[in-house]
Amino acid sequence: MRPTIDSLKLPMTTRFCLRTLAVLALALTMSACSLFGHKRDNIDTMPVDALYNNAHTSLENADYSAAIKAYQRLIARFPSGDYNEQAQLELAYAQYKDSQSDDAYSTVNRFIKTYPANRHVDYAYYLRGLINFDRTTGFMDRVSRDKKAQSRRDQAYNLQAFDDFAELSRRFPNSAYAADARQRMIYLRNVLAQYEINVAEFYLFNRIYIGAADRAQYVIEHYQQAPQTGDALAILTRSYLALGQDKQADQVRKVLALNYPEHPYLKDAKWPHEVSIWRKMVPFARHH
Repeated sequence: MRPTIDSLKLPMTTRFCLRTLAVLALALTMSACSLFGHKRDNIDTMPVDALYNNAHTSLENADYSAAIKAYQRLIARFPSGDYNEQAQLELAYAQYKDSQSDDAYSTVNRFIKTYPANRHVDYAYYLRGLINFDRTTGFMDRVSRDKKAQSRRDQAYNLQAFDDFAELSRRFPNSAYAADARQRMIYLRNVLAQYEINVAEFYLFNRIYIGAADRAQYVIEHYQQAPQTGDALAILTRSYLALGQDKQADQVRKVLALNYPEHPYLKDAKWPHEVSIWRKMVPFARHH
């Protein structure tokens, strides 16, 4: 016997439940679409203050990628005004924290040139110094915490960072960032001096005495307060002796003894000693 249409109908209660579930599913689907669409599109529609708060919150939560995207959208949508200026400065910081050094440097330079009278421009100079300050340090240096590693690298960024901090100190001596900038300048001065000593030692060990003397003289003239000045005087003394200029060597040695009476060269005429061939073969050992 074939089933009739009536026999195929679902009970009233079941049909009611199914209709209710269908309505709920449709409502949830529409809500989800609206919600996700809002999340996707709100960065292009929200007002400037809300967009700035969105970016700033992402920055405070260390979500630098989201912060960068929001700041860039704010700058594009609102090309003038206080929010734009602050967004550019915070964008540079977000890029710096996200290891986008080139982008951060370009952004902060553009800010300094465009808004030289901004009340936070002193921080922009400080941030520019920080960007260059951190460029020289490599991954292995951070892992090994080798404090001398920077003095074995190219010094272009360190020189630029020194100039950035010096400009901040000169333009804004009373800035809240000036004291830290001066401390970083002292550190960089010593790094730069050590780099010159490294090169001077290399020349000395390879019997390029004029080159060694020139590098040592450079440290004495440009980094007088650096602790490496004593090393420079010792290397200059050895270089003069090797060049047969005994009188000049004696004069420099007296200056060394007067200012650095405990320097190892005064007790060991062969200081500094070249690293042994076996030591040179050890990975990450001291090198020049």
